[in-house]
Amino acid sequence: QVRLVESGGGLVQPGGSLRLSCVASGLPRKFDEYVMSWYRQAPGKERELVAYNIGVSGKTRYADSVKDRFHISRDNPNNTSLQMNALKPEDTAVYYCGARHSSYNYVPDHWGQGTQVTVSS
Repeated sequence: QVRLVESGGGLVQPGGSLRLSCVASGLPRKFDEYVMSWYRQAPGKERELVAYNIGVSGKTRYADSVKDRFHISRDNPNNTSLQMNALKPEDTAVYYCGARHSSYNYVPDHWGQGTQVTVSS
């Protein structure tokens, strides 16, 4: 059974940084064969894509709202990180890790439970 566990969320002041981590277990295929992604959902809003990384090609994509501030990476086997810098109050949301076995489709079919990020002074 595929399991994604996020960690690293918390309360941070505007302009600060956080690093989220997602550890995958139970993957039936090699980790590099998966598209790993981060989504977020703010109160009263729909879940939105933040960033994704395609394992087989290394291609990454970011939402315009986080470009040049966030960085997605695969740090070691089965771990996907999201480095978030220059955080803004509008980045406040529950952040979810997603996975899909694909070389191009970034819409997850496996989700983590989410980790809360709050940006406030």
